[in-house]
Amino acid sequence: MNILGFVGMGLVIGSFLTKNIKTLRLVNALGCIVFLAHGLLIQDPATIATNGALLAINGYRLVA
Repeated sequence: MNILGFVGMGLVIGSFLTKNIKTLRLVNALGCIVFLAHGLLIQDPATIATNGALLAINGYRLVA
């Protein structure tokens, strides 16, 4: 389960290394999905809520 946390961390950190805002949002959204899965596996409400909200924001910004 910890591997999901590290993968999510890598994606979120990596997203901020990009220059293109759409790429940033897409990679960050992927990181949120991985963190959301991690949060569900470890049953951590804060991780689930935070990454669910961030995923919704990234999704909205990608299509708006």
